[in-house]
Amino acid sequence: MPAARNVRWPAMVLTVLVCLAHSASAQKKHIRVAAASDLETVMPQIAKTYEQQSGVGVDLSYGSSGNFFAQIQNGAPFEVFFSADEEFPARLVQDKLAEPRSAVVYGVGSLVLWLPPTAKCDPRAERWNCLLKPAVAKVAIANPTHAPYGRAAVAALEAAHIYDQLRTKLVLGENISQAAQFVQSGNAQAGILASSQVHSAAMQDGKLWEIPRDNYPPIKQTVVVLKAAKEKSAAEDFVKFVTEGPGRALLAQFGFQPPPPPAPAERHK
Repeated sequence: MPAARNVRWPAMVLTVLVCLAHSASAQKKHIRVAAASDLETVMPQIAKTYEQQSGVGVDLSYGSSGNFFAQIQNGAPFEVFFSADEEFPARLVQDKLAEPRSAVVYGVGSLVLWLPPTAKCDPRAERWNCLLKPAVAKVAIANPTHAPYGRAAVAALEAAHIYDQLRTKLVLGENISQAAQFVQSGNAQAGILASSQVHSAAMQDGKLWEIPRDNYPPIKQTVVVLKAAKEKSAAEDFVKFVTEGPGRALLAQFGFQPPPPPAPAERHK
C-alpha cells in the first residue's frame, strides 16, 4: 500500500504543472491586430520577434484597409489597425474611434508590375507595354473601392495614359493578397502589386518592374491604436516596437521606405 501511494505522486505533480502552465497561458496578454494585406509577408516575423521579447501575444488578421475600417466602425474588437494608407486611420480619429496621438506613418509602400517567370514579356525592358500585349488577357489589381493599393494602381495607369485601354482587362482582388493570387494561379497574366509581396518565396522568381513612385500618390501606411483597446498599453508598446524598434528594420527589408520627416510645424507640437 505505501508503494501505491508513492506511485501517485508523479502523476499529481504532473497534473499540477499542467494546470499551472494552462493558467499562465490564460493570463498571458494578447493584442488583436488588423493589418493591411501587403503586410502578410513581414508582419508574422515582426509579431514573433515582439512576442519573444515582450511575452505579449499578437493575434493577426489580414484584409483590405477599407473593410477593416468598416469592421472597426461596427465594433470589431481590435487593439491596433495597420492601414495601407493614412486616410482610414484619420477618419477613425475623426470619429473618435482611435487615439489621436497614436496615428503614425510606419512605412511608405510602393508598386511593382509583376509577371510570372514563364511570361514572354520582360517588364524591366518593356514596362507598361507588357500589359498591352494580346497574351495578357487579365491584369490583377486590388479593388480600388476599399484597397489603397488598388487606388494607387489606377492612378499609375492613368498617369501612363493606358487606363482606358486596360479597363476591360482589369480583374479586382478583394485585397492586394488576392490580386497576387490571381496572377500566381494563372487567372491573370500580370498584376500591379505591393513591392512587399515580391519578397515572398512564392513570388521571388517572377519578372517585375518597380513602377516609378512619381506615377502615383505616396502610399503613406499609417497605424493607429483604437480607443476600444482592452490592452492599450501593450498595443502602444507594439506600435512603438514597429515604428521605432526592430520592426522598422524588418519593414525596410521588405521594401517599405521609412516615413518622411515631419514638417517643421509638426516638430514643435
